Amino acid sequence: MSLGNRVIERIERRQRRIEEERQERREEQYQVLEEVFDKATLMTVYSLLNRGIIKQLLGVMKSGKESRIYRGVGPNGESLAVKIYLTVSAEFKRGMIPYLEGDPRFKSVKHDSKSLVYTWAQKEFKNLEKARDAGVMVPKPTVVEKNVLIMEFIGENGSPAPTLREERPRNPKTMYKTILSGVKKLYGKAGLVHGDLSEYNIMNDRGQPVIFDMGQSVLVEHPLARELLLRDLKNLNIYFAKLGVAVKDVDYLFKWVTGHE
Repeated sequence: MSLGNRVIERIERRQRRIEEERQERREEQYQVLEEVFDKATLMTVYSLLNRGIIKQLLGVMKSGKESRIYRGVGPNGESLAVKIYLTVSAEFKRGMIPYLEGDPRFKSVKHDSKSLVYTWAQKEFKNLEKARDAGVMVPKPTVVEKNVLIMEFIGENGSPAPTLREERPRNPKTMYKTILSGVKKLYGKAGLVHGDLSEYNIMNDRGQPVIFDMGQSVLVEHPLARELLLRDLKNLNIYFAKLGVAVKDVDYLFKWVTGHE
């Protein structure tokens, strides 16, 4: 065998090993997913992987009753957050309806399980887009398909940024003011109320707040908008008051955010 043929053979063997290792990783990912998700969800994830939208799906970063968030790897090696909504949580599905009803963007949504969950994923994608366009610090959404939402990864070296619950801000007063400015911008420019804002869904990204979990966020015209905004402001005040911040009165903040005297 000539030297040239031996070199080619070595290259081909190496390529086969790489492909085999890649296939083994895929199979491991599929086995983990199959323990949690239904067939339709698996097919959606497989499609995203096969089309190269996700290059690799790694471990779970956050697990809850409604969804699981995985760290993914994008086509260019970038980290992604892959949020997969569970389609089997009856409690979650019942809770969706008040937030969807009254939203003109989702007038014709069916009330069967999959339709509700798929619409909820679309809603979070659209809300994140609106917030991002308004200059609010949220993860950038990139793709939504059925109950799978792919977003910008917030963190460093493969580790997600901690929430305010997990890591208190070094300068609570500044963080409080920055978050309130984000709430005002979300209301005035994006036309949205977060609806579930607290230290559990605000990340502390190297001293900067990043708001996430926006599936339940509603338009300012929504029947629940006033109630939800007041709750958001109360939650923020409770958290930051515990850190020694001289918080503003909730009624004052409500008027400041909404522009209503």
